[in-house]
Amino acid sequence: MSVSRPASARLGAADAEAAARAGLDTLVEPLRSAPELLGAHMGGVYLLSADGQALEMALSLGAIRQFVRGWQHVGLAAAIPVADAVREGELVWVGGAGEMARRYPRVAVAMPYAFSLAAVPLTAGGRRLGAVFFLWPAAHPAELSPTERGALGEIAGRLARRVAAADPPLRAGPRPLPVVPPGGAADLLAATVARLPDGVCAIGLDGRLTLVSAQAARLLARPADQLLGARPWTALPWLRDPIYEYHYRAAVISGEPSSFVALRPPDQWLSFRLFPDAFGVTARIAAAQVTRRALPVDPVPLEPVPHTRPGALYWILHLATALTEAASVQDVVSMVADQIVPGFGGRAVAVLLAEGGKLRIAGHRGYPPGLVDQFDGTPLTESTPGVRASTNPVPAFFENRAELERIYAGRRETQDGMAAWAYLPLVTSGRLIGTCVLAFAEPHHFALEERAVLTALGGLIAQALDRARLYDTKSGLAHGLQDSLLPSALPVVPGLRTAARYLPATEGMEVGGDFYDLIRVDDGGLAVVIGDVQGHNVNAAALMGQIRTAVRAFASVDADPSSVLAGTNRLLADLGTTLLASCAYLRVDLARREAWLADAGHPVPLLRGPDGRARLLSPRSGLVLNVDPDAEYPQIRIRLPVGTTLLLYTDGLVETPGGDLDQALARLADTFARHGGEPLDRLADTLIDQSGQAEQRTDDVAVLLVRSVVG
Repeated sequence: MSVSRPASARLGAADAEAAARAGLDTLVEPLRSAPELLGAHMGGVYLLSADGQALEMALSLGAIRQFVRGWQHVGLAAAIPVADAVREGELVWVGGAGEMARRYPRVAVAMPYAFSLAAVPLTAGGRRLGAVFFLWPAAHPAELSPTERGALGEIAGRLARRVAAADPPLRAGPRPLPVVPPGGAADLLAATVARLPDGVCAIGLDGRLTLVSAQAARLLARPADQLLGARPWTALPWLRDPIYEYHYRAAVISGEPSSFVALRPPDQWLSFRLFPDAFGVTARIAAAQVTRRALPVDPVPLEPVPHTRPGALYWILHLATALTEAASVQDVVSMVADQIVPGFGGRAVAVLLAEGGKLRIAGHRGYPPGLVDQFDGTPLTESTPGVRASTNPVPAFFENRAELERIYAGRRETQDGMAAWAYLPLVTSGRLIGTCVLAFAEPHHFALEERAVLTALGGLIAQALDRARLYDTKSGLAHGLQDSLLPSALPVVPGLRTAARYLPATEGMEVGGDFYDLIRVDDGGLAVVIGDVQGHNVNAAALMGQIRTAVRAFASVDADPSSVLAGTNRLLADLGTTLLASCAYLRVDLARREAWLADAGHPVPLLRGPDGRARLLSPRSGLVLNVDPDAEYPQIRIRLPVGTTLLLYTDGLVETPGGDLDQALARLADTFARHGGEPLDRLADTLIDQSGQAEQRTDDVAVLLVRSVVG
């Protein structure tokens, strides 16, 4: 919800935006050369958004625009080829429908056709500018040829140079600028007539009829002037079964002919043969003889009947697939903002929940900071659009400001800078939990089909939101448990410097069993402990707390490493748990500048000496805890002269799925040697960053550093 701006400011912004879009013409020529250089029949150019967080489709080549409604605006994190190309900075090639289903299942659900696709990033001077992508018909080989790779690089380079040189920077318009392949418009009539002698129709790149021959009009039983400019499945009620549009879409995407038969009431069967190319589809229509089945054919009503187009069905499936990946409430809000808002041409979205007699803002996107948040806590007794939508299970659609103000005159919510709104009830398991508000910058007509699709999407959002709220609750409890079990601060010990880091896994519940501790012992020394309990759940965190408590208890009686690990191991066996745990226990004698280490199947610590060389220690490792209650844990002596640094860590720092453990340990030792002289807090951060575990982790990570210094 944005505040109104002075007319002069709006005019200046509009002029700047128009200038930015006008420069898109400079990109037409390189994109238009693709069919000749590559043989690709469709494609488009994405430009990075002004905030650098999304890709916006600026130009569309051929018929692609009618198939990418849901991807005209995509976040950089989206699991689609163009976003991957920009993030990874390299060509992404998908060589057929099977590979698309394996690598990009969401795209395959929305476009279940046979085609190949290439996406190439647009870069200049190290700057990310956007991406260009192309589609090939199904007959294209599974691999790109060297010539095609070279042509892709040439086209991408020309586009990138023009985007980089533009002043002001180029920006995508509200709709992609259509680019017609060369030669299409001038030769359309001649090519259509030459291809098919019977009843002939030509369908343009937007799916609308551009030519209807006299014979075709007679067969379709509709004057040509009533068909031109319309989509066949809209103008002809008996073609409104989604299977007919599916055949059209399959022909356009795959580049291969398609055919079907349809019954024109009352009893005339017609055969349709669709012949696609880069400029559209030519349809040959002829009378057909169809053997009658035993069951009578139900008559098709002639009055206009709403129908759901395949694109709408695929859009619902696409969002349903995406929402299965949303774990938290904020994930759901982000998914709605990235998938629904651009797909329906919206500008902003807000998710509102009814909780405790008040309206709560679960999240929003597209509004200026702070504007939506001021409505958080609105009592449900007030008469506002958000309150009504969150307490009434009936969707509300306002196509312009006048419609909204007729009901809610003078309310602050109507002064949000938007011009049309869809309030979608969020109902799950028979409960109304809130509403999703989709806002448009311009007046927007909500067709009957669009209202039905948006309402259905509201149900999907509600289910995902309900799951996410439960996840957030469980995750909060788990994190609270784990935080209470890890030390809030490390003790200050004269003669030692210490630092620790703990990072939960970024998958699952984001909670695990890694732990560390520093324990003062009776003889004036210090016990240093690190361990890892199997699993990433509340059970692992709870057992971690029990092990940490057991180690502390045994260390207070006898700080000998072998005794502490043996006692902890027996205790785990008595608890009856099936979980395993690794642990490394180090007893430090500050007076002698030495330590004794025992290891229960834990990753080997590293030691960096005063000379700057780092090496892996060689303890005689015992079994992991809870395997054999009678296991023994031998110990080794380690010298700790001033300037020595010890690195203790859990396996999440070095182990990755499919990675080489020896190489990871070698890299860790090299990083430790090069940066080991830095302050410990900085060193801990460097070790995690260099390991590649800073952002995405399949396991939790604990790091504990101990340095011997002058007391």
